[in-house]
Amino acid sequence: MNKYITASNQQNDALFVLIKSLTKSEKRQFNLYVGRLDGNMDAKFFALFKFLDKQKKYNEKEILKNGIVSKQQLSNLKAHLYRQILISLRLSPAHKNIRIQIREQLDFATVLYQKGLYKQSLKLLEKAKNNALDNEEKNIAYEIVELEKVVESQYITRSIDTRADELSIQAKNLSQLNVLTSKLSNLSLQLYGILLKTGYARNDSELEKINSYFNGRLPKYKFQELGFREKLWLYKAHLWHSILTQNFVQSYKYANKWVELFKTNPKNISVHPVFYLKGKNYLLESLFFVKHISKFKEVLTSFEKEIESNSITKNNNTEILIFQYLYANKLHFHFLEGSFEEGEYLVNIIEDKIKLYQSRLDNHHIVILYYKIACLYFGMSKNKECIHYLSKIINSKKLHVAEDLQCFARILSLISHYESGLDYHLERQFKDTYRFLLKMENLQAVQKVFLESIKKLSDVYPHEIKKEFKKIHSKLKVFEDHPYEKRAFLYLDILSWLESKIENKTVAQIITEKSKDFY
Repeated sequence: MNKYITASNQQNDALFVLIKSLTKSEKRQFNLYVGRLDGNMDAKFFALFKFLDKQKKYNEKEILKNGIVSKQQLSNLKAHLYRQILISLRLSPAHKNIRIQIREQLDFATVLYQKGLYKQSLKLLEKAKNNALDNEEKNIAYEIVELEKVVESQYITRSIDTRADELSIQAKNLSQLNVLTSKLSNLSLQLYGILLKTGYARNDSELEKINSYFNGRLPKYKFQELGFREKLWLYKAHLWHSILTQNFVQSYKYANKWVELFKTNPKNISVHPVFYLKGKNYLLESLFFVKHISKFKEVLTSFEKEIESNSITKNNNTEILIFQYLYANKLHFHFLEGSFEEGEYLVNIIEDKIKLYQSRLDNHHIVILYYKIACLYFGMSKNKECIHYLSKIINSKKLHVAEDLQCFARILSLISHYESGLDYHLERQFKDTYRFLLKMENLQAVQKVFLESIKKLSDVYPHEIKKEFKKIHSKLKVFEDHPYEKRAFLYLDILSWLESKIENKTVAQIITEKSKDFY
C-alpha cells in the first residue's frame, strides 16, 4: 500500500508537474529571471530546476543521489523553487492579464500609502479602480474603494467636500453587485452539483423539485442595473437549469445570450477566454440537441475561423478546451448529417491530440471522445472498430465514467456484436450488460424496453426478424419526444438503427434522409 502511495505521489508531485507544463519561452524567461538575481545561477534551487527539467519521471531518490540537496532540506528547497517559478511566470508578458495588472497597481498603491505618500497612492488607486470597473473586475474594485476610504481618512484634500459620500455610495453599490454575483455563481455551481450527483430530471416529482430549488434561490435583480459579469452568471444559472430539466430550446436561448454578451463586449473575449469558449460549446451542444443543422454549421464554421485567426487567447487552459470543443462538435456535425465516412479523418487527429494533452486532460473527457468515435464507426458500419473504442470505456478500471455513458457504451457494444454476427460474444455481452444494469439505479424506460426486446431476437426465425424489428421500433418510438426519456436517443440513435434494419438501408442513409428535415 505504501509503495502504491509513493508511486502515486511521485507522478503527481506539484513542482514536477509545474516544471513539465512550462513552454520553451517560459523556461527561457525563468533562466533570465534567475540570471538577474545576483549569485543565483549556481544556487541550489536553480540546480534542482535543471535536474527536474531533464527527468522524465519524478524520482526523489535520484535527486538525493545527485547531491543537490540533503533529504532534510529537499522539502524547503522544492517550495522555494516552486515560488520562484510562479514569480517568474507572473512577470512574463504572456501571463500579464488584466486582473494581475490591476492587482499590481493595488499593491503599488498600498506601498505608497505605507510610505505616507497619500496623494500618489490615491492617484494610482483611482486609475486602478477605473481599470477594474472598465473590465468588470468588481471584487477588486471594491477592495480599491475600501483602501481609498482608508487613505482619504489619513489625507483630506478638502478639494471635494462630497468625497466621503461618493466613496461610501460607490462601495455600497459594488458590494450589492458582488453579493448578487456571488448568489448567481453559487446557484450555477449548485445546479451543476445536482447534475453530477443525481443527473437530469427523470419524472414530474424531480422536475418540480429542481424548479423549486432554482426559483427559490434565484436572487431578485433589476436587469437594467446588471453589468457584463452579473448577466454572464445569470445566463449560466438559467442554462444549467434548462439542462437539468432537459429543456434544450431554453438551453439554446441562454447559451446564445451568453455568446452574444461577449459579442457586444468583444474585449472580454480576451479577458475571459475560458468563459467565452464554454459559451460557444454550450451553444453548439444545444443546437445539436435540437438538431438545428444549418445554425449548427454556421456557428461551428464561425468558431473555426476564430481559432484559425487566433482571435481567442491561447494558453494552457484554452488550448485544451479548444481541442475538446472543436473536435467533439466536428463529430457532432457528421452525426447530424449522417456523413460518418467523411468524419473518419478526425479519429487520428483526436488520438494524436489525446496523447499530446494526456497529462492535462481529465479521464472523463477522454472517455466522451472515445464514445463519440465509437458512434462514428457505428454509423459507418465498421462494427469491429466501434467495439474497439467501446472496450476502452467498458474494460478500463482507470477511467471514471458516468453510469449513463457506461450503460449506452454497453448497449452500443451489444448492437455492434449483433451486427458483426459474433454470436458467442453476443451471449457474453448480454450477461455482462444485464449484470451492469442490475447495479444501476433509476434505469430509463428506453433502456429497459430495448434490452428486453433485443434479447428475444436470438429466438426469432430469420424470416420473422424484420417483423420483430418493427415491434421494437413501435415500442421505442413513443419515447422519442417524451420529456424525460428523449435524452436516451441523444446518446444512441437506436430508432435510426432499427429503421435501417426494417428498410434494408445503412444507418448513415437513414440519418442523411432525416437530416433534410432539420435544415
